[in-house]
Amino acid sequence: MSVVLKPGDMIGILGSGQLGRMIALAAARLGIRAHIYCPESGPAFDVCAQQTIAAYEDEKALAAFADSVGVISYEFENVPAKTAAFLEARRPVRPGPRALAITQDRFTEKSFLNDLGIPTAPFAQVDSLADLEQAVAKLGRPSVLKTRRFGYDGKGQTMIREGSNLAEAFASVGGGACILEGFVPFQREVSVIGARGLDGSFAAYDVCENEHANHILSRTIVPAHASPDTQKAAIDMAGRIAAALDYVGVITVEMFLVEEAQGERIVVNEIAPRVHNSGHWTLDGAVTSQFEQHVRAICGWPLGSPARHGAIEMHNLIGAEANDWATLLAKPGVALHLYGKHEAREGRKMGHWTRVLPE
Repeated sequence: MSVVLKPGDMIGILGSGQLGRMIALAAARLGIRAHIYCPESGPAFDVCAQQTIAAYEDEKALAAFADSVGVISYEFENVPAKTAAFLEARRPVRPGPRALAITQDRFTEKSFLNDLGIPTAPFAQVDSLADLEQAVAKLGRPSVLKTRRFGYDGKGQTMIREGSNLAEAFASVGGGACILEGFVPFQREVSVIGARGLDGSFAAYDVCENEHANHILSRTIVPAHASPDTQKAAIDMAGRIAAALDYVGVITVEMFLVEEAQGERIVVNEIAPRVHNSGHWTLDGAVTSQFEQHVRAICGWPLGSPARHGAIEMHNLIGAEANDWATLLAKPGVALHLYGKHEAREGRKMGHWTRVLPE
């Protein structure tokens, strides 16, 4: 459906976390209201025009939500498929349910990427301990065993190393549908944040370089340490993925940069069909933030410029790190963003800060 919204209209957002909050704030800046739907309250509820607390299986509540908005989007990729289908029958869901279906399953996602000729880690489907034994024999050690669905920030995965007990490893991730991925000897983790408009236009930010601590993104710098050819190849891959999905909205492609004797190469790790933590720097460091870009795309508006204002560094504030807010506010050139979460639990993303420097 080629629905185009206008200022004063309302978008629907599934999910009430910090990503939904920042989408709603960007929408408000453009005169677009936001209706947040989520089974529990969250920081996005503080900044939206309307809110619904109901289960994703509550069809009566979903129908009322759909009737109140012009288009529907989401801040996380684990929206139940039945929910997306129910809503899509009533209002445009952007990005579409096909992008959700492919990215919710790691095996389906990697198969999709390989069908496009985009390199990934070697992988094998694992549904039993016997499958795991065969996959390890084929892909070797080290390798990574992951659940096919519902994993994030390092959850739902375990390393298979020399001496690892395969039965224990399989049990540790639930003993269900899994995927084994061959280990990629990468030098850097990078990502491309891009957006595809309703008209098929595509705009991408410069490649981000990401550092993780305890499987959680800790620091992002832009531009990444990568050759111009490598950066172009990474952005081209993201554009091909978005086009193949007939995507509308912001898309994130997480990648490994591998350095070999013959030069650099890119291996795609996974796709996130949404705005992304590694793109938070765009709030202060780009002409158009990833959140405004997403709102523009799903509303059917022209995409904005992804140009940077300078060299960027962004740091996540995890757990108690957010308690240093006063110190951070006193630092020249630091832009602080706190997400309105009331409890600073260990491993919880509480905010981030960004610094933009001249190049």
